[in-house]
Amino acid sequence: MNQYETVIVLTPLLSEEAAKEALAKFKAVLTDNSAEIIQEDNWGLRKLAYPIDKKSNGFFSLTEYKASGDLIAKLELELKRDERVLRFLTIRLDKHAIAYNEKKRSGAFNKKTKEVAA
Repeated sequence: MNQYETVIVLTPLLSEEAAKEALAKFKAVLTDNSAEIIQEDNWGLRKLAYPIDKKSNGFFSLTEYKASGDLIAKLELELKRDERVLRFLTIRLDKHAIAYNEKKRSGAFNKKTKEVAA
């Protein structure tokens, strides 16, 4: 099983509840097909870098999971069929990306160092 990361951008016309419902649907596709969810991160409503379908905002969600390659095709088919999805991107993580994500989850990048007064 490989480790993957999927970013989903949903249309901003949805309410918070409808966006959560759509993301729960995609999470169910993963869990029903024996994927192991490692981390979910909902970024909420954010501004897009460029307009997509005349929309300048979108609900962003990042999911990191372990799954077989066959499941990715099923997930992407569901994402393509859903009209609430503006864009999505799935990548397979290599060992360096996995190590980086583990450090990020443990909070290694959020620690502030004390400055020494001169």
